[in-house]
Amino acid sequence: MLIPLANDPRDYSWGSTSLLADLEGRPASDRPEAEVWFGDHPGDPAETPDGRTLDRWIADDGAPAGIDGPLPYLLKLLAAASALSIQAHPSKAQAEEGFAREEAAGIPRDAADRTYRDDNHKPELIVALSDTFRALAGLRELDATRRLVTALGPGAAPLADRLTGEDASLSAVIGWLLSDGADAAREIIAAAVAGESDEFAAELDLARTLDAAFPGDPGIVVALLMNLVTLHRGEGLFVPAGVLHAYLEGLGVELMAASDNVLRGGLTPKHVDAAELVSVLDPTPGRPPVIHARSLAEGVGQYDVPVADFALLAVSPTADGVEVPLTGAAIAVATGGAPEVTGLASGAVAALVPGAAVLVTPDEAGLRVAGRGELFIAFPGR
Repeated sequence: MLIPLANDPRDYSWGSTSLLADLEGRPASDRPEAEVWFGDHPGDPAETPDGRTLDRWIADDGAPAGIDGPLPYLLKLLAAASALSIQAHPSKAQAEEGFAREEAAGIPRDAADRTYRDDNHKPELIVALSDTFRALAGLRELDATRRLVTALGPGAAPLADRLTGEDASLSAVIGWLLSDGADAAREIIAAAVAGESDEFAAELDLARTLDAAFPGDPGIVVALLMNLVTLHRGEGLFVPAGVLHAYLEGLGVELMAASDNVLRGGLTPKHVDAAELVSVLDPTPGRPPVIHARSLAEGVGQYDVPVADFALLAVSPTADGVEVPLTGAAIAVATGGAPEVTGLASGAVAALVPGAAVLVTPDEAGLRVAGRGELFIAFPGR
């Protein structure tokens, strides 16, 4: 079966009024539109044509079509006009332990100070749909960060001192900034806002932008420790457990394990648990790899990620169309043109427009994609 899916954009403050509207060919919104969720996650499940949410549809009708439980992934369109919070996600083992601990403590799952809302990990992949998509991801190599901090002058001395020596610990620095380092952070931010550096001009421009949006937030200094990454259209960024990241600006397709476990590290009014963040943090410095789709066939590419929760295909059909075998329950979302999808088993047809999505049940075994356009297909990994 092919089940059309729809959802309303979530109006998080960092969302864009125009990026999703431009994709869908409609006027700009009068409120921010940050994410559209295409999945069965109970936080905001997609809706099916008969008015049921997707989680309800799967519970009622999924088994005969080959869906034996909740989807292991969540597919989104993400549109950022300003920075999301700096964050990291736990590993599966960390999530299970943290969730059990907070359940035993009786913390309501929707409490503002709740960290583990489920027992799953949350690796994620973002693929740029806009010409450029900017993000912070991972911690910069220490020698480069020392050069940046030196360029800031005496105002950054508290940070420079903690980055000195072979035993300098980025985890310890981040824990200090987010707990006891608020006063020092304001001095460091002032130095960054006034600073100049040819090598780190983009990073200092970002610090000024962040300070205008989040005055004095220690997360701005955390951002100065991170890699500033620019993706071009079609390029992807995979973020595994423990890696600090924050999306800054742009439109993308985001795919993640079905979880809502977020440990924040600044640039947010929400709860920040510095000790818990540091406990899951991967402090290994280095630039995150930019992922390109690996060609499977003409017009079909796959973004390879080292997790079994999800896989992502990018499909731009040829003039004769292309056949795409699939395993498990899949969701296809159109991002350009007017692609037409046909179930391989049933022959059911769905004509898509940008921003429209469809659930492909496992009994279809795949799709035939025709017409001009572009779509992304999420399905369980192997």
